[in-house]
Amino acid sequence: MRIYLIAKKLSHSFSPLIHSRLAGYSYGLQELAENELSEFMEKRDFDGLNVTIPYKQTVIPMLDEISEEARQIGAVNTIKNSGGRLCGYNTDYYGFCRMAQKAGVSFEGKRVTVIGSGGASKTVVYAAKKYGASEVRVLSHRDNDAGNIAPFKDAEIIVNTTPVGMFPDTGKSPVSLDDFDKCEAVLDLIYNPARTAILLSAEKRGIKHSNGLSMLVAQASAAAEIFTGIPSDEKKADAVEKEIRAMTENIVLVGMPGCGKTTIGKMAAAKLGKTFYDIDEEIAKDGMHPSEIIKKHGEAEFRRIETEKCREICKKSGCVISTGGGAVTASENADILRQNGAVIFIDRPVCELATNNRPLSRGGSALDEMYEKRLPMYNSVCDERVRGAKEKKETCRRVIEAAERSFEK
Repeated sequence: MRIYLIAKKLSHSFSPLIHSRLAGYSYGLQELAENELSEFMEKRDFDGLNVTIPYKQTVIPMLDEISEEARQIGAVNTIKNSGGRLCGYNTDYYGFCRMAQKAGVSFEGKRVTVIGSGGASKTVVYAAKKYGASEVRVLSHRDNDAGNIAPFKDAEIIVNTTPVGMFPDTGKSPVSLDDFDKCEAVLDLIYNPARTAILLSAEKRGIKHSNGLSMLVAQASAAAEIFTGIPSDEKKADAVEKEIRAMTENIVLVGMPGCGKTTIGKMAAAKLGKTFYDIDEEIAKDGMHPSEIIKKHGEAEFRRIETEKCREICKKSGCVISTGGGAVTASENADILRQNGAVIFIDRPVCELATNNRPLSRGGSALDEMYEKRLPMYNSVCDERVRGAKEKKETCRRVIEAAERSFEK
């Protein structure tokens, strides 16, 4: 079978891996400029297509028929070529409903604000109305200044359907949750990074939230059923989602200088087949070791450089990342470290910490004071706390198990 995902830009996609796990057929990525789309569709040199931004509405006139659901929604994300006849479907609807269900979000009687007005937005609006939302309003992210947001402030559920905050432009949010004091849940269709800025904000407020990975896998499962004729399997889809999370999310290690983050990180990366990064080593590659930067320019300048390097590295996927001991002291680093994986705090007794060649931790009472000062910061930023063992292999095992627990939450 010749199945493709078509879009204008496809810099990063988990879809080939997901479809391979779900159904085993070949799945390619096809970037198409707007002036190339019509010719590609006319050739019909494919068995099936998935369609994403910005062509979910554009392809409709190019099809021979569309399902009733896709017609009502006004967007198509799945196309099957049956003997040269193209039929369009919307499996995003099923995927979004599954996403909301897994997050424990019910639309019954709720005021819903949908950010964005594209094809994905139409799917969300349709689903929210069908499942009993009392009111569904659409807010264009281009019109989200204070004056325009005012009528939306009473939203109880917010759904982001825009690419704002998506890799590689992470750390951005389409709206501030400070403007929505009635909000009970946030759903973001973005799945890379795992925690967008708006989801991190929801997490801090203790409200229900979910990224779009479960939607991506569920809609792919429904699309695979259309392509192959084999009924979808919800349990299999859930297993694939879990596998994708474990493969693509990072393990970020924090802890005191000398606690073994680099050694344990390298061991974990080798065991899991992930790429390893050490933030201090990455800084040194730019020409000056952290100790030299601190000596020549001071700690404040080093922290600025460290934050920028964390911002660069932590947006990547499928990595093990060792941070400097003081990375948690910059408040903006918390979201940077947490955006795309599990943060694991390796906690080791101060008396066991290595202090050689460490300009900010030379042992004695100063090291005890540093630990006491930083401990609340480590606890605040981490998903799991791991006690460092005497044997490195045991600490590595604990780190991997802690990360797996975090991925399953």
